[in-house]
Parts: sequence; C-alpha cells; structure tokens
Amino acid sequence: MSDMKPQVIIIGRPNVGKSTLFNRLVGKKLALVDDQPGVTRDRRMGDADLAGMAFTIVDTAGWEDEDPETLPGRMRKQTEVSLEGADAALFVIDARAGITPLDEEIARWLREQDLPVVLTCNKAEGAAGESGVLESYSLGLGEPIAISAEHGEGVADMFGALWPIIGAKSEAAEAAEEFARSEDEDAPLGPLKLAIVGRPNAGKSTLINRLLGEDRLLTGPEAGITRDSIAVDWQWTDPKTGEVRDVRLIDTAGMRKKRNVTEKLEKLSVADARRAVDFAEVVVLLLDATQGLEHQDLKIADMVLQEGRALMVAINKWDVAGSVGHDDPSSIFNGIRGALDDGLAQVRGLPLLAVSAKTGKGLDQMLGAAFEIRESWSKRVPTAALNRWFDDALEANPPPAPKGKRIKLRYITQVGTRPPRFVIFGTRLDMLPKSYERYLVNGIRSKLGFEAVPVRVTLKSPKNPYAKD
Repeated sequence: MSDMKPQVIIIGRPNVGKSTLFNRLVGKKLALVDDQPGVTRDRRMGDADLAGMAFTIVDTAGWEDEDPETLPGRMRKQTEVSLEGADAALFVIDARAGITPLDEEIARWLREQDLPVVLTCNKAEGAAGESGVLESYSLGLGEPIAISAEHGEGVADMFGALWPIIGAKSEAAEAAEEFARSEDEDAPLGPLKLAIVGRPNAGKSTLINRLLGEDRLLTGPEAGITRDSIAVDWQWTDPKTGEVRDVRLIDTAGMRKKRNVTEKLEKLSVADARRAVDFAEVVVLLLDATQGLEHQDLKIADMVLQEGRALMVAINKWDVAGSVGHDDPSSIFNGIRGALDDGLAQVRGLPLLAVSAKTGKGLDQMLGAAFEIRESWSKRVPTAALNRWFDDALEANPPPAPKGKRIKLRYITQVGTRPPRFVIFGTRLDMLPKSYERYLVNGIRSKLGFEAVPVRVTLKSPKNPYAKD
C-alpha cells in the first residue's frame, strides 16, 4: 500500500453493510461479514480499485450509542481516530431500514468535521430502498448515492462522487508507483557509469586508454576493431578539488549506418552499444574533429536521449583540427554547436567539449562536466518550489482557450529522476498545443536546473469512464 494514495474511510452504525462494501472495493473477502451487529472490531485497510481509480479503503468498527468505556464505545472512539489522515468518508446507511436516530447523530458529527463526505445508501436495490434514499436528504450531507454492496450496483455513481475529491491524488500516486517499480531512485549514486559512444574510429578506445594510462583496449587505424562493450572500473582524481571519484568506463563498438551493418558480428556490436547506453548514466558522444558532425552522429545522440540518458558531446582529435586541409578550430567548434542546437532542439545547450585522446587535452574537464550533468539528471525539485514555478509560468503565459474552451492546468508533480519526469494534471489537456508543452518543458529546464538533460513531461486528465462530456 502506498502512503501517497488517497485514503477513504467507511463510517456508519453497525450492520449497514460496511464490511460488504469494503470487500467489494478491495475485490477480496478480507473483512468478516455476518448479520450479527458489531462483528468488525478493528480497523481494516485494503487497496481499493474503483474503475481504475486507486485508493486505500479503511473499514471501521460500527458506531454504538453507548458509554465510551464499554466495548461499543471504544469501537466508536476508534472510528473517530480513523478520520486522521483520511481524504474522504463514505457514510453508509441502510436504505431499507431508513434513517435512525444514530444515523442522525453520526451525520451531525460528520458535518462538524473538515472532511468531504459521500452519503452512501446501501441495500437500495428494489422498491424497498427508494424511500430510504429520499429520506437521507434530510441528513444535510448533500445528494446521496444509491448502491448495493452485495450485488455491486451503483459503482459508477460512487466513482462519480469520489473522483472530484480524490481523483487527482489517486492519479499522482499511480504515476509515482509506476516509476518506483521500474527503478530504485533513492539508491546512492555510486560510481559514475560513463559510456563512450560514436561512429567507428572516432577514437573511443584511445580515449579510454589515455584516461587509464595503459593500453587496456586494443586500438588501431582499422574501423571496427572493438566488437564488444567493455566496462572498466577506475578512479579519477579531480584536479580542482583533489577528490578521488569512482568511475565505471564503458567502451562500445562503433555504431555504423544501417546500410553498412552487413556482417552479423557488426550487428551484434551495434546491439551491444545500445545495451551499454542502457546501463550508463552519462553518455559521451565522441566526434572526429577531422570529419565534423554527420547525420549518423545526430541519430546516435537522439537514441541516447530517447533512452533518457544524460548526454555530452566531445570533439576528439582536437590536436589535429585546423591542420592543413581543415577549417579553423573555432569555426569547427561553432559549426558543431549550431548543428547540435538545430538537430537536438529538445536539449539545447548540451555540454560540448574539445578533447584529444592522444594528448589528454580536455579530459579532466570532460569528466568534471560528466559528474555535474549526472547531478542534474538525478535532481528532485521540492513540490512547493515546483508549483511556485508552475504558478508563475501560467501567470506569465496562460494556456490558450481553443474554440472558447478553457484549458485548466491544476498542478505539477515530479514523479521520477534519472531522467527527471513530471506529470501535469488538468482538464482538456488533449487540446493543449504542442507549443505550450514546449514552453513548459523549456521553463523546467531553464528555471529549475535541468538545462542539459532529457526531461519527460506527461499530461494527465481525469480518466473518468463514466463522465458525460
């Protein structure tokens, strides 16, 4: 059971069908059901699912109009305590029995509480329950819903009554649980998992050998020497701080254009490189300064971002850039920067560094930037700060009203990290223009410190299958 799920408490006098309703909502016979009043003596909690809306349901002991020191009195006290932490209450009455003085007492007490109440008339099937439903209006708790917990009738009406109260919180909890299942985001960061990718012969193995200070990986002028992904555990000393930091370096087979991947062995190499990206946290796309940025490089970069990894670009062979037959180094750098910003507009401002695997130039700067970008990739924004930014963004540029219909953006929550993932809740979100989505994503990047990492934003509207729209 998730602590984030909304909690709904079932309240009512004995023998009105609270435990039967509890069992109906959790889909299991967890509560003992009997015709003898007062069978339920303890609170029971279960995971409920009502037409896809998830929440925690609490079955309470029935109220008894007796001295608080007696067993019925203690049961009533426990019901009162159960209100703490609840998001809504289902006040259940027996429609066939009609309104009793104890029902009226419970209703008076509920009206004094700061808790939304859904008046639920159970056993309402058939003509025998109609008068009880009409009579329940007198309790002053709004429009009742008529159900039969035993036969499963009135579920749609219960959904419709609860959704405005707990729907958004249920959606947020569902999204958080979904991502929590996929990864343990609270685990310590550990060694920096750094993958080096790029087209064949960009100098990936030479770069790792330079970092390690030994000929650990086979290198040579022939493209495609490295056939497998190789992980090497290593320690890097930050020259600025003197701190020794753990790194797991991943060298990958070169990724070639599909039409050139003809050998079975080379196809396996490309698949292995994709796996290396999947296990990495930060990926360095290594370019050859003598060849510049090609379309295949952008495809590799896009694949890394699609996988949700933090991406950096390093221009290798900088020691020979600008030599005879090549452009001025600054024009090469600026040209690649412009091409990256145009080709990868979703992450403008990627770290771009000039390095030389042969001489070691720029490698410490590259590693320092890799640790920094991992911090952004793993960052979680406090909910209050996130929604302050969200309110400011909506005020500065309100969402449009296509065809005169107002789009309502209610709130935002961060549901994951590595990469940062956000869910925005609201109504009519299917009408929200892509340009406004980009406005929000760009704001998250520029204002909340996610400039160079992939950001996922999901829009969620109420998924009420019974809504009459």
